[in-house]
Amino acid sequence: MLFNVYPLYDIEPVRAQGSYLWDTKGDRYLDLYGGHAVISVGHTHPRYVAALTDQLQKISFYSNSVKVSLQDELSEKLGRLSGYPDYALFLCNSGAEANENALKLASFHNGRTKVVAFKKAFHGRTAGAVAATDNASIVAPVNYNQHVTFLPFNDAAAAVSGITDETCAVIVEGIQGVGGIHVASDEFLQTLRRRCDETGAVLILDSVQCGYGRSGKFFSHQHSGIHPDLMTMAKGMGNGFPIGGVLISPKFEATYGMLGTTFGGNHLACRAGIAVLDIMQDEALIENAARLGDYLADGIRQIGGYKELRGRGLMIGIEFDFPVEPLRNALLFDHHIFTGVAGKNTLRLLPSLALGVAEADTFLEALAKEVKVVS
Repeated sequence: MLFNVYPLYDIEPVRAQGSYLWDTKGDRYLDLYGGHAVISVGHTHPRYVAALTDQLQKISFYSNSVKVSLQDELSEKLGRLSGYPDYALFLCNSGAEANENALKLASFHNGRTKVVAFKKAFHGRTAGAVAATDNASIVAPVNYNQHVTFLPFNDAAAAVSGITDETCAVIVEGIQGVGGIHVASDEFLQTLRRRCDETGAVLILDSVQCGYGRSGKFFSHQHSGIHPDLMTMAKGMGNGFPIGGVLISPKFEATYGMLGTTFGGNHLACRAGIAVLDIMQDEALIENAARLGDYLADGIRQIGGYKELRGRGLMIGIEFDFPVEPLRNALLFDHHIFTGVAGKNTLRLLPSLALGVAEADTFLEALAKEVKVVS
C-alpha cells in the first residue's frame, strides 16, 4: 500500500509521445504540464530513448569512486549551452538535493550560517531546503528555521536592508513556480547581486523549475544580465530521469569530501542529461520556448477574462478572480488537456519546450470556450 500523500486523478498514462499522453482506455491527452516542468524535450523523444537504451546495454550505474567520462561530457555541454563554460558542475539527483548542496557550499565558502530567502523562494523537501520555505514548521528534528530570514519577493529595498555582513547566502527563483509564476524584476535581481557583492554573501539562483530553457533563455536570470555564484537545476535536466546539479562559480575551491552523493552523476543519468542538451541545441528548443511562449501569451490576451497574465517563455501563469480548480478539471476531463495550478486562482502551464503551434491552438480554443462558460 502506498503512503497516501498525493490526491490522484483516476487517469493512468501508459504511453506518451511528444506533447501527448494515452491512458489505459486509449484516450489521448495534450500534456501542457510535463510533470512540474520535467518533460523538456517531449515524451519518448527517439534520440533520448536511443541514448538511454544504448547506455543500459553497457553500464547504468557505479559510484563516484571511479572516473565517469560522461560526467565531463555533460559538464562541458551544459557549460557551453548555458553560457557558463567556466563554472564547475556538481551532480546530484533532485532539486532538493541541489539546493541543499548549494547552501552547504555557501557556508563552507564564507563560514556563515544565516540565509535570506523569499516567500516560496525555492524547491526542496530535505530539512535544510524546507527550512528556507514557508513549510519550515514541518521540520521537527532540527530548528533550521532559526537561521532563515524571509523577505518579500521583488522588494529591492527590503533586500538591501535584509542582506547584511552576517548573511551566508541569498536564494531566490528567477521565476517563482509554486508561488504563482511571479517573475523577478531586473531591478530586484540586480540589487541582490550588488548587495551580495557588498556583504560577501553568496547569491544562489534556484533554477530548478525556471531553468533549462523554459523562459526563452537557458536560465531565467539571464534576462536580467546578472551572474549568480551558484545555480541549482533539476526537473527538465533529465526529461523524466532523476538528475540534479549545481553550477559553481570559479570563486569556490573544491576539496575532497566537501560534498558527496551516492547516485548523483551515474552513467544513465548523465546519458539522459547529455541527450537533453543535444536535442535542445539541435532542435533550437530554447528559441522555440520563447516563440511559442509569446504565441500563447498573445492568444490568452485575446481571450481575456483573466486577472493577470504572468511568466516568460513556456512558464506561464494565468491568474483569475475565481478558484481555477473547476476550470482545470474542465480542461482535463472535457478537453483532455493537462494543466497545473499555483495556489487557488492561478492556472499554470509548463509544456514541453518542443510544443508546436497546433498544440497551442488546441489549448487556446479550449480555454476560450471554458472561460466564456465561467464568465
